[in-house]
Amino acid sequence: MKGGRLMRRFRRIRDLMTGRMDTALSDALLGQLKATKEGAWLAMAMIGGEVGRTGAHEQMRTIEHLGDEERRLLVEELESALITPIDREDLFRLSRSIDDVLDSLRDFVRESHLYRVPDQIRFTPLLDQVIVGIDALETAVKDLVSSPSAVAHDALEAKKAGSAIRRMYQYEISRIFSGEPTAERMKERELVRRLEIVGIAISEAADAIADGAMKR
Repeated sequence: MKGGRLMRRFRRIRDLMTGRMDTALSDALLGQLKATKEGAWLAMAMIGGEVGRTGAHEQMRTIEHLGDEERRLLVEELESALITPIDREDLFRLSRSIDDVLDSLRDFVRESHLYRVPDQIRFTPLLDQVIVGIDALETAVKDLVSSPSAVAHDALEAKKAGSAIRRMYQYEISRIFSGEPTAERMKERELVRRLEIVGIAISEAADAIADGAMKR
């Protein structure tokens, strides 16, 4: 443990002297995004029948723990980082929004486990866009270090995915309310609402990284 702290301190001093940014922060963000993408793929496997609802619910707990640990590391690193890729406030916003994406995916899987809605394959297009948005955020975080000028474009791609999820949500709500308000339809409404919240969080993460990039 002590050796790890010394190595992180050495790396920060090296980065400061060479004008490089503290890569521990981007590594933690990428770790968060990796866990979040795993959560999205797990949700996709669940609605496709490749993973049972109970099993998905249990696996999501492990994935959520990994995401929480990466967020904890980011907050810890943020307290002592000498050079940050974007403002600390924007980094914290970005991390919090990524955390919100994973939390909402967890809720989607948990509520699917509880509600037992039969036809969930129809949520595939929404989850497709969730993965597109996470991929775009991942690219944006990588570009913070390697290609800062590309971050705005990456953030826009993530924002587009968030907007696409919102549109799909609206169509799903229209479909749900076009028939009799049965218990099954209300369960569907709750599930699709969870995915809308995921889209909102992706858009908020895109705004955070775009705002931070513009201030540089």
